[in-house]
Amino acid sequence: MCRADGRAWHFDDAGGNWLELHHLGEGRAVLVGHDHEYSETYYGPAAEEFDEDETDLLADAPDWWQPVVRQTLDAELYVGFVYGFDADGWKRAEYSLHDGFHSVGLPALTIERTRESIIEFTRTAPGVPGATAFQDAIDALIAADGDVTEEQVTAVIGKGGWDPAAGVAAARKFLAV
Repeated sequence: MCRADGRAWHFDDAGGNWLELHHLGEGRAVLVGHDHEYSETYYGPAAEEFDEDETDLLADAPDWWQPVVRQTLDAELYVGFVYGFDADGWKRAEYSLHDGFHSVGLPALTIERTRESIIEFTRTAPGVPGATAFQDAIDALIAADGDVTEEQVTAVIGKGGWDPAAGVAAARKFLAV
């Protein structure tokens, strides 16, 4: 559901909701995504396809947002929200519609949501059948951020099931930006 691929971080809930965070360097990033159930914004081809009014998600946006959005549209993905980050913080175009960002299901919006996602995901881990991971182990994993150890991963998923080394390798890709 979450993975880092170079300077882009991906989230996909396997149900049609997704987002990508593109690190552009110089302290800039663009977050683009879509929630197919709750986004009330329609941009580009989606507005045409669904015969909806287009929401200009790039209104007053700096030019450096546009290549990320163009790349996304070229991949034939719908865009329901675009946010940009620079020295002034996060920004988006002005509109009053629900764009789907908060409902897309990103597990890392808050520490509590991250904790809940880890508990839900590991509830069926082969190494801990029917058990919930220890709260302390989960909190240590969250605190480690992408710099996790095999021991921390094992403390959450148990032994004899999933590959903790693979989990560590995947987590550390988030540090490579």
